[in-house]
Amino acid sequence: MNQSTQLVNLASRLPKTELHLHIEGSLEPDMVMQMARRNRVELPFSSTEQLKALYDFKDLQSFLDLYYLATNVLQTEQDFFDLTWAYLERCRDQNIVHTEIFFDPQSHTSRGIPFKVVVDGIHGALSRAQTELNISSRLILCFLRHLSPDDALVTWEQAEPSLEYIDGVGLDSAERDFPPSLFTGVFELARKAGLRTVAHAGEEGPADYIRQAVELLQVSRIDHGVRITEDPSLLAQVARDQIPLTVCPLSNTRLCVYDSMNDHPILELLDKGLLVTVNSDDPAYFGGYVNQNYAAVIEALAPTQEQVVTLVRNGFTASFLDEATKARWTRKLDDFSAQ
Repeated sequence: MNQSTQLVNLASRLPKTELHLHIEGSLEPDMVMQMARRNRVELPFSSTEQLKALYDFKDLQSFLDLYYLATNVLQTEQDFFDLTWAYLERCRDQNIVHTEIFFDPQSHTSRGIPFKVVVDGIHGALSRAQTELNISSRLILCFLRHLSPDDALVTWEQAEPSLEYIDGVGLDSAERDFPPSLFTGVFELARKAGLRTVAHAGEEGPADYIRQAVELLQVSRIDHGVRITEDPSLLAQVARDQIPLTVCPLSNTRLCVYDSMNDHPILELLDKGLLVTVNSDDPAYFGGYVNQNYAAVIEALAPTQEQVVTLVRNGFTASFLDEATKARWTRKLDDFSAQ
């Protein structure tokens, strides 16, 4: 067995986290078609094969167009439960022991689906997974940045009766031309309510969006953040302050942020002292869940075993778990990697 295969096997069996996962992005083609039939939703494709043929994305927007179209099949609390449970079963199979899940309520409330239907379905699955699968979780409400800040404030008001289920807020969707600075008001409300904050920045948008997220939104983590390489002083600041980056390698290549995995800077960022983690983003669309992301990085970039274990350990460090639980999983991780 060669070194690459050994490291892929190691990464697959280690206990891991996932900190950058859009639950709507785990909607596999078979489930799209199943829910469309169940809810009598008409789609411009009639089979999983026709749907998969649309996965040749040119950029972030070409993906988002299909992403939002597919979410139309999600109609009921049971749909959101089933979607989330299917992802959590994959977590079990990939040795993900803790996940922090994004959801996009505006993509559903804009279709007339009540906020409570969405969050109750997702929370029900997360709660069951804690008991039956021993998978812990946090839930992060993301605001769609291509919609107005006023729309985000309306969504915040809709969320307030359900804040017991929500651990943080984030910012996602089309990044270009929608800087974090637009959303300082709603993020301030979330922080005052005791929620953590994260934001997509530095994927298609410039490194300055990362700076805005850090300084204006006061985020605990940067989602993606790979274009931080364009601003050495910001990179040094983020490394010094150990602000995590939730990097999604397969997503970055499928959306043409990089031409190939060989060009991806994840190990460069790691070597420069940044707290980098590996995640799957929208795995149903980008070719793989967390283990597939580790495998792609290992096969293209040939990291050392120490680098692979560090990436896994960083996931626990960057999580919203309490310090005692982080320490417990880190000890287990050390035991696993020593075997």
